[in-house]
Amino acid sequence: MPPPQDATGPAAPPAATSAVSPAASASSAPSPGPAGPEVSAGSAASVSAPAPESGAPAEAAETRAKGAGSALTLLVIEDDPGGAPGVPRMLDESGRPVKIRTARNLTEAARLLTDDVHCILLDLALPCDGIVEDAGEAGGRADGPRAAEPAPAPAAADGGADGAPEPAASAAGGPDELETLRRVLRLAPRHAVLALTDGADAERAAEAVRVGAQDYLFRDELDAGLLTRAIRYAVERKRADLAQRQLTESRLRAQENARLERGLLPRPLLDGSDLRFAARYRPGRSRALLGGDFYDTVRTQDGTVHAMIGDVSGHGPDEAALGVELRIAWRALTFAGLCGDELLGTLQRVLEHERANEEIFATLCTVDIAPDGRSAGVCLAGHPSPLFAGGGGAAPRLLPYDESGPALGLLPQARWPRRHVTLGRSWSLMMYTDGLIEGHVDDRSRERLGQQGLLDIVSLRMREGARGERLLESAMTDVHRLNGGELTDDVAVLLLERDVSGR
Repeated sequence: MPPPQDATGPAAPPAATSAVSPAASASSAPSPGPAGPEVSAGSAASVSAPAPESGAPAEAAETRAKGAGSALTLLVIEDDPGGAPGVPRMLDESGRPVKIRTARNLTEAARLLTDDVHCILLDLALPCDGIVEDAGEAGGRADGPRAAEPAPAPAAADGGADGAPEPAASAAGGPDELETLRRVLRLAPRHAVLALTDGADAERAAEAVRVGAQDYLFRDELDAGLLTRAIRYAVERKRADLAQRQLTESRLRAQENARLERGLLPRPLLDGSDLRFAARYRPGRSRALLGGDFYDTVRTQDGTVHAMIGDVSGHGPDEAALGVELRIAWRALTFAGLCGDELLGTLQRVLEHERANEEIFATLCTVDIAPDGRSAGVCLAGHPSPLFAGGGGAAPRLLPYDESGPALGLLPQARWPRRHVTLGRSWSLMMYTDGLIEGHVDDRSRERLGQQGLLDIVSLRMREGARGERLLESAMTDVHRLNGGELTDDVAVLLLERDVSGR
């Protein structure tokens, strides 16, 4: 088959026409896609919802760029290029001649369908016998015609190929009259398509738009002005369709990711316990529900309540995934009866096998509270000490940090001593990650809040009578206010309380 030839020449005088076609005059801008994911607090902790991705999709931007610096190219598919439909010569909006390529069937069209083609003019009278759908079978070059791809669902107001049944045969029992169009749409899913038919066949022309064509033209009304406007309209409408479809797909992916991340957030298992639980979680990554911080709380069969909070170094989806793995491993090992140094040593082996590189480590704080709620064992692996407040209006204080071990993943033969802590009858225990204390004391200073700053905030709020959810919310609000806005690091805070003053 000879190489593609472009027919160019002077434009015919524009005809005085009023509208491109009934389809063009009835079109409107694409409707907005579904709303982005809305995230509720859930039973475990309140989380911030990711903002849906915005802006024009990259693929649509590439489509716009394709025609920005070159003349329009039209591919005409008709079984008699030398005769009808008699495509007139045209000029594009920059005054350059519109390039015209002709093909007698889809086998030739596949070879001529290169990336510089902007629009396809298909004669609906073209027979579908012997049509080749796959451009690869047509002998296309690697840098020439693109391979056939599944046709996207058009965003036309009348519906699309996915939204309505495709007739299998005509009333006379023959083949589908629009089968040729359907094959063109599968062959060129990212190209604008104009359907050409007889003026007496308006019903089939409208059906062509419903199936996926951008517009239709009547053969007996064809002239340079009308065809030029129809090409421009079809190209722009196809670009809008692609942008809208990809925006919808992006929003659906964001919703799926949000559901997946929400499902990975911990659900505390405290049935049968008299402890009150509250938590807050804020990932530092934009448009994310999960970060590298993680926490969990469970009650085992003997009545012991186990709580854990940790922080994987770094930021990103890999760190978030590793945090989920460590949390699930901790829960499984806890239910298997491991505790303290033995549990942390096993978690370190999990971290060493699952981390992307040897520079990644994780800090951890575990607490196991006795069944009577009056004492606990605390293990620290490079993690900040919890805040503890006894009953009777006692001021909060930091638990001792001197008996602690290194972060997981730093020393192969590390040990993590377990420190015994007396809690009493009524108490509050707050565990947190370093993202909460690395904020600034005001928006004009680089001084960090630190553990003492957090202790001051919690002490003030507890003197005002704040407990549980109210205490966490007010503390988080104060930290954000001092920082001058949202914190940049992941933040996780877990609060356990026991109140038997009224018993």
